[in-house]
Amino acid sequence: MTAAILGTWKLVSVSSSTAGGERNDSPFGADPTGFLTYTQDGRMSAIVSYGERKPLSSTDSHLAPVEEQAEAFRTFVAYAGRFTLNGDTVIHHVEVCSIQNWVGTDLIRGIKIEAEQIVLISSPTPVDGKTQTFRLIWQRLPVIPK
Repeated sequence: MTAAILGTWKLVSVSSSTAGGERNDSPFGADPTGFLTYTQDGRMSAIVSYGERKPLSSTDSHLAPVEEQAEAFRTFVAYAGRFTLNGDTVIHHVEVCSIQNWVGTDLIRGIKIEAEQIVLISSPTPVDGKTQTFRLIWQRLPVIPK
């Protein structure tokens, strides 16, 4: 199955749910965007930008108010590292991340391949005081001719 996940994928949708059945169809805001890439040499990268992000009030990000900088950080996540595939699970071995606490950790995702889409399902994760499971659907992007 490793060959089936190689390439670049574009985020289609994100939803979350709690063990108690509470569901959120837009935990990353309306129309989040993102890209997920798996390479033949065992590397991966993921970038997710929440929907409805606001631009900073300054083109120099260091001069923007601290509150704007915090909001920009809170609504964007990016990480990269190695990956391993084990049956219906993919493990992202985080080597660099916008959230420093994730560096050196393994993000375990259930994986389903459905035609030209990948569905990744997170392990239960504490977010905003609730333990949630996230479901991200990614669409394969076509290979760009050289």
